[in-house]
Amino acid sequence: MPCNRVDAAMRQLMTSLSGLHPAELLDRLARTAAAVTGAPCAGFARVDRLGEEAVVVHVHAPPGDPLRVRAWLAESGVLKALAVSPGRALLPRDASVGEPGFLAVPVPPVPPVRCEEVLVWVAGRDFGECDEHLLGRFATAAGRALEAASGLEAAVRILRGVHAFAGADASRATARAPSPTNPATGSWPAPR
Repeated sequence: MPCNRVDAAMRQLMTSLSGLHPAELLDRLARTAAAVTGAPCAGFARVDRLGEEAVVVHVHAPPGDPLRVRAWLAESGVLKALAVSPGRALLPRDASVGEPGFLAVPVPPVPPVRCEEVLVWVAGRDFGECDEHLLGRFATAAGRALEAASGLEAAVRILRGVHAFAGADASRATARAPSPTNPATGSWPAPR
């Protein structure tokens, strides 16, 4: 394959595989989690492998964050509770003390090799068993989407290495090998 065809094919493949950007994917997943549960706010949190710290990875909230969910996440102690026990968390809404209502479920790893626990959460109203079931099912789909995106990112990194070597190898091979084209027409031989 001539060097310019290798280059073009590799660039097209890498572009199509890298079309999903992690930040955009997290935002789309958070928006959808909010829509599925009818909550105004949603996002993701990550718990380190030792269970010492939970951090908010992404927050989707209405403009201006009228429920002050970002501040509540930072000040309420809910992140510490998630770090200690990263399973499901369900907190009722109590507007009189600034509790927005909160539901978090773990995102199952696919395949189960992830070192950190990831949780998808929704906030802004009272949640029940139906919401927990829906969010749990959604978390499974989100886990698959995040793993697929991670796999695509890894594939692009590998392809960049292949691309770097393919260009150099194709240049050397073209310089020393006879052309595979038909000398009479200058075109590639017909497939058999």
